Amino acid sequence: MKIGKVSQTVLKRSMLKPLQFHREEAIFEPSAWEMCYGITCEEDEEILVSDTVLYGDEKDLGVFALAHVMNDLATRGAQMIGASVHIMLPPYAYESRLKSMMEYIERAGSTHAVQILCAKAEVSPVISKAVVHMNGVGVIKKGEFLQSNMGSANQDIVLLKWIGLEGTFRAMREKEEELSKRFVPTFLNTIRHMESELFSTEAIQVAKEYGASAMQQITAGGILATLWEMAEASDVGMEVELKQMAIRQETVEVCEFCHLNPYQLTSAGSVIIFAERGEELVQRYEELSIQATLLGRTTADSARLILGGEEKRFLDRPAPDELLKIYDMN
Repeated sequence: MKIGKVSQTVLKRSMLKPLQFHREEAIFEPSAWEMCYGITCEEDEEILVSDTVLYGDEKDLGVFALAHVMNDLATRGAQMIGASVHIMLPPYAYESRLKSMMEYIERAGSTHAVQILCAKAEVSPVISKAVVHMNGVGVIKKGEFLQSNMGSANQDIVLLKWIGLEGTFRAMREKEEELSKRFVPTFLNTIRHMESELFSTEAIQVAKEYGASAMQQITAGGILATLWEMAEASDVGMEVELKQMAIRQETVEVCEFCHLNPYQLTSAGSVIIFAERGEELVQRYEELSIQATLLGRTTADSARLILGGEEKRFLDRPAPDELLKIYDMN
């Protein structure tokens, strides 16, 4: 495609035409000429916005971006209504790729009752990977906003789902040809079916019902970065058990093959929760057949410890996400 903002013809044909799902809260439908978007809300509600930027070669890159913002809004107590998406492509990309990316986004959005409010695209000569910038817009009841700094000492720390979940899926997407030579098709199919685990809004709502004081989705830097960031935000220490950090065997295998550290690997859909009733929450998740483990406790001192059998080590400051190594290999 030509460098620069895509034409209105391309925009209508490959970005707006795939959009079918609509919510009544949207003030107007996305168009080729309108640069703004908006939603209506009730008097006792507030509007909350979250954004993310992802890059890669995956055609479903926008699905991961949608999961990022949707889960982030849910951890703050908001229900996502819609999203705006801005896609940047390198010059060698075809229009068919743009259309395919939008079809993936629309499919995931309609599945989770999220309307695409605005869709734009451009071709840039300075990038070699696709870039998806997504803004998620949600509504929240006044007084129900949760922040990462609302945790306190002597609370349980719960891990919802598994570490490295998103990173495993995206590494497989980027290295599928190499992985297919190492693993049988059923192994890769199992990873493909993990996509449904990227969206955790219902499970996050359960945590709210059990008195979660603070929640944060595991994204860049993996579980180690998220634990550090939550401890910093709430000014608490913590003691967590390494063996309680649930990890799928598929993640272990892919990380070993790609030389990635799963503890520093992005995991959209997985959430760290501070709660007073962590054991009850984990039990409730078990009843709902949702993966969750009790990692440990927050503490009143400043020490942040990871316990591994007889060994103890201090939690380090966040490091770059391991998924970056995948792009260095390409």
